[in-house]
Order: sequence, then C-alpha cells, then structure tokens
Amino acid sequence: MTTRIETRFEALKAEGRPALVTFIMAGDPDAGTTLEILRALPGAGADLIELGMPFSDPMADGPAIQRAGLRALQAGETLGRTLETVRAFRQEDDATPIILMGYYNPVFIYGVERFVADAKNAGVDGLIVVDLPPEMDGELCLPAIEGGLNFIRLATPTTDERRLPAVLKNTSGFVYYVSVNGITGSAAPDTTAVAAAVGRIKAKTPLPVCVGFGVRTAEQAGAIGRHADGVVVGSALVAAIEAARDGGTPAMVEAVTGLVRDLAGGLRDARLAAA
Repeated sequence: MTTRIETRFEALKAEGRPALVTFIMAGDPDAGTTLEILRALPGAGADLIELGMPFSDPMADGPAIQRAGLRALQAGETLGRTLETVRAFRQEDDATPIILMGYYNPVFIYGVERFVADAKNAGVDGLIVVDLPPEMDGELCLPAIEGGLNFIRLATPTTDERRLPAVLKNTSGFVYYVSVNGITGSAAPDTTAVAAAVGRIKAKTPLPVCVGFGVRTAEQAGAIGRHADGVVVGSALVAAIEAARDGGTPAMVEAVTGLVRDLAGGLRDARLAAA
C-alpha cells in the first residue's frame, strides 16, 4: 500500500520541486498550541511535518529543541497525548504526511506493538528514531514496517560506503541526511559537501533524500534544495515558537507560519533559478 509520504514525494517530483519538511515539538508550549500550529503549517507551505516526541535525554538535539522538549514535558505532554494531537489533526487534514521523530525510550515504555497500532490508527505515517541503529531493526523498525509505517533512517557525513548499505536496507519513505556532524542547529551546512553527499546516497537508493540539521534561512534552504529532494527545518521553527511565547498562541502560530512561508519561497525560487 502506498503511504502518504510516498504519495507526497511522487506529487512533488511531478511538480519539479523539493519538499519542505518542518519540525516542531509536540506539546511545546502546550498541546493546544501544537495543534493550532500543525493545522496552519500546510497552508504556509509545509509539505511534510515532523512532530517531536519529547524526551528527557535528547542526545542529538541542540539547545533550542532541548528546551522545547523540557517545556513540553513540564506541560504534561506524553506519547499518548502526542498521538491524540495527530488524531485531531487528521480530522481536518488527511493528506499531509506526519512523521514522529524522537528516541526509543518513550516508545519502549509505551510498548512497541501497542505504539505501532495506536500510531497507525491516529494517522501517523512514519517514524524517525535517532538512537536505534540498523543492528536493532527487530526492536521497532521491522514491526513499524509490518504495521504500515515508513521507517526513516539517518545518514550522516561519517556514513561511509561500507556503512551506507546497512543504513538503507530497511529505510522507507525517504532518507534523512544529517548535513553536519553534531547536534541539531549547531552549525550551517556546507552546500558543496551536502550536494556531493546527496549524490552519493542517491546513487545507492531510489528513495528521496532530504537534508536537515542547521538549515535556518530561505537562502540556505534554496541552496540545498537545488540538490536534495527535500529540506528539513526544525531548530529555527522551535526557536520562533520560543521567542513568541509571550504573545500567546496566535503570536506563535504567526511566527512559525511566517518563517515557513519564507522557507517555501526560498525553495521555489531556487528551483526556478536552476531551471
């Protein structure tokens, strides 16, 4: 069965443009605001949405996303509440792919079989679990695939030719290329190096390749979008939410959607310039 993620990338390929993949943290600063932002993202230009599962020890995340996860946990966010947010989003939007991103511990505590079934029923399309290597595919990757979810793997600048086949083996939906060594939002990507890495990965798989970690501006997104099938932006959006908190939910929604509109415009302009 074709998933929403696969359908969306097929449509984008036909349009000749890369995807804008946006990340926000579930429950930051509260579940109600998260839902309002989710509902506004597609109209602002988001093609796929990654929704963070807050965790108390987010080893791959930079300060902005760490703070977002802490705010969410302090507000009472749980994995069950995150799934309810996705379910509520699906009442109005049955087309935009939703990918849960985070760490294995909350899923393990929830129960893998229960989680996969509940996530699928809520309307989740894919998973990114950053601390499960291919050697542990039996833990969650294979059950997720069997349950109808895409399992999206990370490749990094240190993923060499010997390691890449293992990374790609059970990956589906798309490949997420981490553009910098280190934590999220820690440095700006080197466009030349990213272009070479994307080409190397695409030579090994028919899957779309999306690039994230460190993309903050429309210009950066456009430069990467000339080579990649999608661009992932997370820390910049989470920081926009944090900066607008004093204005309440309307201000946070506007801060995020304004940035997403700029990023989408940068991607569009980049492909037009390259045509």
